[in-house]
Amino acid sequence: MAQKGVQLGREILSCSICLDLLKDPVTTTCGHSYCMKCIKGFWDGEDEKKTHSCPQCRQSFTPRPVLLKNTMLAALVEELKKTGPPAAPADLCYAGAEDVACDVCTGRKLRACKSCLVCLASYCDKHLQPHYELPVFKKHKLVEPSKKLQENICSRHDEVKKLFCRTDQQSICSLCSVDEHKGHDTVSAAAERTERQRELEGSRLNIQQRIQDGEKEVKLLQQEVQAVNGSADKAVEDSEKTFTELIRLMEKRSSDVKQQLRSQQEREVSRVRELQEKLEQEIRELKRRDAELKLLSHTEDHNQFLLSYPSSLPAPLSGATHSSSINIRPLSYFEDVTAALSAVRDKLQDVLREEWTNVSSTEVDVLLSAAEPTTRAGFLRYSQEITLDPNTAYTQLVLSEGSRKATLMGQEQSYSSHPDRFTGWSQVLSRESLTGRCYWEVEWRGIYVRVAVAYKNIIRAGRETECGFGLNDKSWSLDCYLNSYSFCYNSIQTPVSGPLSSRVGVYLDHRAGVLSFYSVSEAMTLLHRVQTTFTQPLHAGVRLGYVGDTAEFCKLK
Repeated sequence: MAQKGVQLGREILSCSICLDLLKDPVTTTCGHSYCMKCIKGFWDGEDEKKTHSCPQCRQSFTPRPVLLKNTMLAALVEELKKTGPPAAPADLCYAGAEDVACDVCTGRKLRACKSCLVCLASYCDKHLQPHYELPVFKKHKLVEPSKKLQENICSRHDEVKKLFCRTDQQSICSLCSVDEHKGHDTVSAAAERTERQRELEGSRLNIQQRIQDGEKEVKLLQQEVQAVNGSADKAVEDSEKTFTELIRLMEKRSSDVKQQLRSQQEREVSRVRELQEKLEQEIRELKRRDAELKLLSHTEDHNQFLLSYPSSLPAPLSGATHSSSINIRPLSYFEDVTAALSAVRDKLQDVLREEWTNVSSTEVDVLLSAAEPTTRAGFLRYSQEITLDPNTAYTQLVLSEGSRKATLMGQEQSYSSHPDRFTGWSQVLSRESLTGRCYWEVEWRGIYVRVAVAYKNIIRAGRETECGFGLNDKSWSLDCYLNSYSFCYNSIQTPVSGPLSSRVGVYLDHRAGVLSFYSVSEAMTLLHRVQTTFTQPLHAGVRLGYVGDTAEFCKLK
């Protein structure tokens, strides 16, 4: 509590000009106390005004008061000094080179916290208090500290600039309005501020809308990245499974063929060995009997030979096997298997080669909105030559310039009947079917021309909304008038702002669902962009509103 009392005493006994303890304190007749040096310095600055005032309450004194030292306050200050060192403001409170300094502070100036547009001065927190406490300051306009307050003073008439000259686009004072700006379109600075504030808010709304649109597109791109990554991961996983299954199938077939060959091998070897054993047994029996006959042939006793012969002569072998009856299967049996497998291999290679070409040629084309060109040269990379289909042309349209230009005439032309022809609306479609990324430009002349794209299955007969470009969900159109644009889809008209030009650029990214219309002159300005999903190929088209109107698809290559 003692410390708080000391602090309070310091505040009471401090000079409101230097914010330090009073030195040689003096008191004005209005009751406020200052350092003698501080108040003299303040009044010295007011000598030219012939009147002097109190820095706190602004009470005027005429003539300049003669001040005497207030001995009681001086004694109190001396007592307070004994309680401890004086509390100096923190260095952070003083004005630096980049700060706005208080115009009232003397010596080392404090940082200003507000500037007054009426006083044309800046104040620190201490010197600003009268503006909050005294009624005379209630109508003063306080703003954030500014170093440019003097710019509000007319250098010629030394008056506050309260007017704005719209003719010369500059702030002026009231004397300027009757002098060099006499007869000019002048309004109060507040009124001009209100008008420009309205324009500023409109610009901010436009910027905020673009920010929101950009954020939405960023989210779409993030979703697209997630979708691409997910799809690629799934495709890799599926391909690995497919190849694993193919490898397993081939391994299974390899095992089956191997087992089949080994089984056939065992059967054939077993058959051959069985025949071999029979032959070897017959050979042994024949050798035994041959030996017996040989012994008989060497008998010298004729009678004994004759007696032995009938019983010793071997009978013919039953079931004798001759080499000609042995069916030795050729090795070509296994060669046939090898040849059959080679044929399967060749067919599989052909299938893989053909299908792999299809797989490798499949290009995943992922649109990123940031990838849309930003210069005309960039758009021209996707330029598409457009020619008009005479079988779709309204009977009063004349096609020329190699079917690139359409002109609306006042009389019907000699067209043959065709189911693709528009019969109720003066419009025509292109021959070309548009997918992927395309860009084309249309040069138009006249009062009213619609530059459009539409699905091929748009209805042709009649003058219903199902047939007109922009009046249904099968077509989109930019409507070009003499002094304005608008966009139309499904009969909903949307005003479009942008520089007027006789040439319109159209950019289509079918896969990404992007359709953009541009005003083309020395620079390209985006007029309107559509983000949707196209379910069919599109055709370019135009519709002409008045006799004499023309639209030509430009050659860009």
